[in-house]
Amino acid sequence: MPPDTAHAGMHEDNLSGGAPVTPAVPHASGWGWRIAAFARDRTAFVAAVILLLIAGAALLAPLLSPYDPAAADNLLRYAPPLTAGHLLGTDAQGRDMLSRLLWGGRVSLVVGIVPVALASTAGLALGLLAGTTGGGTDQVIMRTLDVLFAFPMVLLAIAIAGVLRPGLWTEVISITVVLIPYVGRLARTATLSVAAMPFIEAARAAGATRTALLLRYVTPGVLPPLLVYATTLIGMMIVVGSGLSFLGLGVQPPASDWGAMVSEGRIVLRRAPHATVLPGLVIVAVSLAFSFLGDGLRDALDPRSRRR
Repeated sequence: MPPDTAHAGMHEDNLSGGAPVTPAVPHASGWGWRIAAFARDRTAFVAAVILLLIAGAALLAPLLSPYDPAAADNLLRYAPPLTAGHLLGTDAQGRDMLSRLLWGGRVSLVVGIVPVALASTAGLALGLLAGTTGGGTDQVIMRTLDVLFAFPMVLLAIAIAGVLRPGLWTEVISITVVLIPYVGRLARTATLSVAAMPFIEAARAAGATRTALLLRYVTPGVLPPLLVYATTLIGMMIVVGSGLSFLGLGVQPPASDWGAMVSEGRIVLRRAPHATVLPGLVIVAVSLAFSFLGDGLRDALDPRSRRR
């Protein structure tokens, strides 16, 4: 990463200008070639299909789940998979595992997607502000983010969640806070890189205003790497959220999420291993799928991968 003051002298030169005119500079073409490049990546395409199926199943949980996820049956405790009426078996309280996985997916996907979306929005704004303004503003923003960087991500999330009341939105808030420094630093670095490119100077020379440069050229150049990074973060944050639930800092019973299911199942791991293994496998599968999806988006959005 370049030093914080590496491009301080060029902020005003790159992003200031005179009267608003349409600059005669290269502009990004459509997204057709990017979609085609993504479709050619079979691993990423399959990962996207798997994620769509899982997300669709979670959204349709009220229609697809055969039982109430909180309904217990003491006569069917520890039922193994393929038990009549319970395709994936039951847990230690006799609750249907398939129903709990479907409903738990709603919570886990929210914990993965919502904090990343919020942190990406805040981080993009801070990164653009720091990268285009420079000087004292840049220093204040980056030094503040560095304070948060001093703490390990998971430990900071646990500390924030521990102060708040356990629940879904506690997970969302704690994960959002710990992600902002990472996204903000990436956005700032990408902003400095784009602002130093020749087409920015050409647009400035053609008379583009500072606002036009920022909105039409700098921001679109920052979004692709940010989108790829955010995609890979979703899988990681599902794991972090599952860890918070495992520690009792996330959603509380009788609500289900995949992390809480793993935590509950570990108590009866020898007697009913499926109660832990099944949600654990789902967490791993979704995390890997988001990782592969991020790799595919990186290749598709990289201009160097475009076939001329």
